[in-house]
Amino acid sequence: MSVTVFIQGRNGVTRWQPGKYWLLLPMLLIAAGTGLYQYNHQRFESQQANVDQERQAREQQQKQVKQLKQATESQLATLVAHVARMQAKLTRLEALGQQLAENNQLEDQFDFNAEVGVGGGSDIGSTIELDQLIADMDRLAAGIDKNNAKLSLLETVTSNLNINEERYISGRPVDKGWLSSPYGLRNDPFTGRRAMHKGIDFAGTEGSDVVATAAGVVTWAGKMFGYGNLVEIDHGDGYRTRYGHNEALSVTVGDVVAKGEKIAVMGSTGRSTGPHVHYEVLRNGQQIDPQKFVYRHAG
Repeated sequence: MSVTVFIQGRNGVTRWQPGKYWLLLPMLLIAAGTGLYQYNHQRFESQQANVDQERQAREQQQKQVKQLKQATESQLATLVAHVARMQAKLTRLEALGQQLAENNQLEDQFDFNAEVGVGGGSDIGSTIELDQLIADMDRLAAGIDKNNAKLSLLETVTSNLNINEERYISGRPVDKGWLSSPYGLRNDPFTGRRAMHKGIDFAGTEGSDVVATAAGVVTWAGKMFGYGNLVEIDHGDGYRTRYGHNEALSVTVGDVVAKGEKIAVMGSTGRSTGPHVHYEVLRNGQQIDPQKFVYRHAG
């Protein structure tokens, strides 16, 4: 097969017949173009894959940074809350110490009004310096230890001055009511069998006040099996009192209560047949007959 090309020029028509190698030139150009296109396409895909990998790596790093930031903020927020709780305890301790000092006219010897540093911003999202926060916590802990030592010394002074009238257990745990069951053996109201009743029951109107028979510190304020809603008060010298079956409680653990202060509302919670207060007096962890405390004169 041969190809003849006629070329029109000024001098007429010129005839040109290319050789077989010239016929291969278009095919070579097509093949070269195809190869170049495939090369460029593969190179583009490779570059695009690298870009995608780098983008995914950046997104993963951003995600990790975000998670780390959230974890750090959460930890710092926990530390801030811890400092706030320590500050609340310290403030409460200072108030108690100041009150004891004023009651005993010892303000000039005991100073509970010293400023205490606190760490952390007012908002969780604000910048928090961890080193500063830890330093503030250390100062708070030192302040609490210092005031605890002062209170211990003040308690010793108070004892030496014989100011114990408020801790003297006497009187009834109710303003209105009557003795419905004494201390000692009795027929259990649920089983009918003889059983030891380790307290005194005062019946009354549901919702009436239950009061502390002596000043002290609340060591229990919540549900206890058999007692229902129970308040227990430590009066020192190994003595505690209990007030059971309350409808609602007016104090929490750690509260300092005065003699005659309302601590609960009479009810019938727990193992109870009707509205009343189950009143116990414990000496060194053992229940004793409360009757002598109920009828003795205030100290």
